Amino acid sequence: MTSDTSGAGVVEQRLAELGHRVPPVAAPVAAYVPAVQHGDLVFTSGQVPFVDGRLEQTGKVGEGEGLVSPEDAARLAGVCALNAIAAVKSVVGDLDRVVRVVKVVGYVASDPGFTGQPGVLDGASQLLGHAFGDAGVHARSAVGMAVLPLDVPVEVEIVVAVRE
Repeated sequence: MTSDTSGAGVVEQRLAELGHRVPPVAAPVAAYVPAVQHGDLVFTSGQVPFVDGRLEQTGKVGEGEGLVSPEDAARLAGVCALNAIAAVKSVVGDLDRVVRVVKVVGYVASDPGFTGQPGVLDGASQLLGHAFGDAGVHARSAVGMAVLPLDVPVEVEIVVAVRE
C-alpha cells in the first residue's frame, strides 16, 4: 500500500513509514456523511474495515474456530482508523491541521465470552499514535456488541481538534 509521499505532510509521511497511504474516503452505506466539522472539532461517523471498497473480513471476534481472532481484529481496527483519518482529511484537507485526537470510540462484535475489546482497539490507537505523534494520545472507549452493521467485526469513530 505504499505510495509516493512527495508533497505529503508529516502525518501522511508517518503513515507511509508504516506502509500505508490515506485511502479515498469510504462512501456511506446509509443516510449520513463520513465526517462533520463543528468549530475546531471534526467528528467522524463509524468507520468499518473497507479496503478498496470491500470488507476485509466479517464475523464475531473471539477465540476459536470460525471466529475472527483478536489479532486480526486489532489489524482491522487499524484499517478502520485509517478510514477515519481519510474521513477527517475529506473535511479539513491537510491532516497536519490536526492538533489532537481527542476521543476514539470502538465497537467490537464479540463472541459472548470475549472480553478483550481494549486489546482489539489498540490496533486503532497505535496507528493514530504513530500517525499523529503526541497529538495522537487520546481518550477511548472500547465497547463489545452483539452485532455490527454489515457483520463487520470492528467499527471505529474518532473526534479530532484542528487548527484554523
